[in-house]
Amino acid sequence: MNERKTTGLPDRIYGDILNRILEGEYKEGDRLPTEHALAERFETSRPTIREALARLRADGIIMTRHGSGTTVARRPDPAVRRFAPLETLSDIRRCYEFRIVTEAGAAEQAALKAEADDLASIQRAWDELERVIETQGIGAKDDFMFHLAVARASRNPFFITVMSFIEEQIVFSMNLSRNLSLVKTVERQRLVQAEHLAVLEAIRRKDGPAAGQAMRAHLENALDRMFGS
Repeated sequence: MNERKTTGLPDRIYGDILNRILEGEYKEGDRLPTEHALAERFETSRPTIREALARLRADGIIMTRHGSGTTVARRPDPAVRRFAPLETLSDIRRCYEFRIVTEAGAAEQAALKAEADDLASIQRAWDELERVIETQGIGAKDDFMFHLAVARASRNPFFITVMSFIEEQIVFSMNLSRNLSLVKTVERQRLVQAEHLAVLEAIRRKDGPAAGQAMRAHLENALDRMFGS
């Protein structure tokens, strides 16, 4: 993913409010200032404020209820600032949301159609991720190769094409996710690897629904680990 430069005031307002949430100035459950107050702070119009708030709302970071105003719904992992510009977070969330739908389907098809060489490729990719953990590496490219091996095992060229087409975005988000795991604990890295193994084992059992659910759970968990539950 190419680093997107902040191009307008809504981006800066989005980043400012998100940063205040990450810093703890606005905690989960806290009410944000009114649109009028924010417009005065940023010396802009209320429609501009609404645009920035709409992005935060779409990311699940804030929520608005009639009569209650706008409150903080969740606080993303503060460490995300070390690895990605704040303005890219919306794109990362959307990438994961797309992958959840697409890759769950690919995993289910892989369980039904994978041949011996496909299973061997997925196993090799999983083994490589084991070595990444042992050497305390990042392994974003290796992670991508695991997911690509699952897509290839579906024997459906459309899944493979989609994965290849958005490889840059996927690797960017994987790099962020795996960096976050690296600064946490080895247990968190092991948890991610166990989720990969659940996908592999379901495909090996030729259990389509289980494979799809295992992939969906893995990607949803990755999203939650990054953005908060």
